Amino acid sequence: MSARLEELAWADTPMGVISLRRRIDPMLKVEVFEARLGEEFLMSSLFTVAEIELARLALAEQAAGSLDVVVGGLGLGYTARAALSDERVRSLIVVEALAEVIDWHERGLVPGAAELTADPRTRLVHGDFFALVASDDGFDPQAPGRRVDAILLDIDHTPRHVLHPRHAAFYTPAGIRRLARHLRSGGVFALWSDDPPDDAFLAVLGEVFGQATAHVVSFANPLTGGESANTVYVAR
Repeated sequence: MSARLEELAWADTPMGVISLRRRIDPMLKVEVFEARLGEEFLMSSLFTVAEIELARLALAEQAAGSLDVVVGGLGLGYTARAALSDERVRSLIVVEALAEVIDWHERGLVPGAAELTADPRTRLVHGDFFALVASDDGFDPQAPGRRVDAILLDIDHTPRHVLHPRHAAFYTPAGIRRLARHLRSGGVFALWSDDPPDDAFLAVLGEVFGQATAHVVSFANPLTGGESANTVYVAR
């Protein structure tokens, strides 16, 4: 690797080759961390605003004095760390399907990883988020059947552009109903998407939860010099 690009970790997984890279952007002159699955970008440290807003918007809907939170998808850890910044969060379970991504954090290869791994409120769980949704036991291997106050999901690119075909069933009314079983009364579900608001998926959320909103999160794009946007869906 050149001085501008360093491959920090690489592994062949059942979902494909996953890698973590650190590079110096020649235009911006900043250090960038990127996670890739095959040829697809999973996460870049250049674009984190919406991942942080995923936690902020969801937890802002909760009036409870203490919160138990589940994050689906660890990535570079921005959503999980944003959840921990809310002092009401008393426990955080982060479900990640790829053990290699958990290893990046445990080895400190990702910036800010120690904020997660050293926080006693956090547990990193190696597991298939979608399989756990479909199970009766839920997300906490230490307390089967335990319900939580908020579930934050950032795994697929969008409800229509999924990383694996088996994920597609989750984004149907039946799939969202299975997820809702794991929330306490008044619980919140929030989802990150790379696409503009999808009225069909918003209708699915409304059918199950009754209250659902699509938030457009805009942010500066230093690569284009303009703005980009993601969508955060929040339902309760």
